[in-house]
Amino acid sequence: MELKLLNDQGQASANVAASDTIFGRDYNEALIHQIVVAYQANARSGNRKQKDREEVSHTTKKPWRQKGTGRARAGMSSSPLWRGGGRIFPNSPDENFTHKVNKKMYRAGVCSILSQLAREDRLSVVESLSLDAPKTKLLSQKLKGMGLDSVLVITDNLDENLLLASRNLANVMIVEPRHADPVSLVFYKKVLITKPALAKIEEMLA
Repeated sequence: MELKLLNDQGQASANVAASDTIFGRDYNEALIHQIVVAYQANARSGNRKQKDREEVSHTTKKPWRQKGTGRARAGMSSSPLWRGGGRIFPNSPDENFTHKVNKKMYRAGVCSILSQLAREDRLSVVESLSLDAPKTKLLSQKLKGMGLDSVLVITDNLDENLLLASRNLANVMIVEPRHADPVSLVFYKKVLITKPALAKIEEMLA
């Protein structure tokens, strides 16, 4: 498997050999969907809270007598049938949203995503990416010169200049190989990997 090596103008200057077991896998849509959903679900904080009929602030007095009014019988205004009453099955903050995904499945899913990105020509390699100063304008000009607007950059050396320069760019994210999650790989239009980071990814997913 060969990946395109881009120059500073965003043109393919050469090819880089990559592992077929990582960048040459078949597209497994069901597995990719499973790991993306699991990653998003595991990021949920579960802090929503609703009150049941015991917790709402209502009187326990019977609203009207049981019979003879012509209306439906009612015991108290905290009933879930009433407006402002308690919920029948309220959400609690200790609700567990986590999904279990095995390491082997997770790695296979990430490899399937990377392989599909390579087939769709959305994944490229650069020698390195660095800035002389922590300026957003410098990084924006560099990426614009390469024809990249929405891009996930995976670099082996996330220095302070790159980190600070990328924070104000909404469609740019710079991470190390161990932080390249499946949601980001799917979300951004392009994925740019430095050569040393490519070696680390192959070592991690081998």
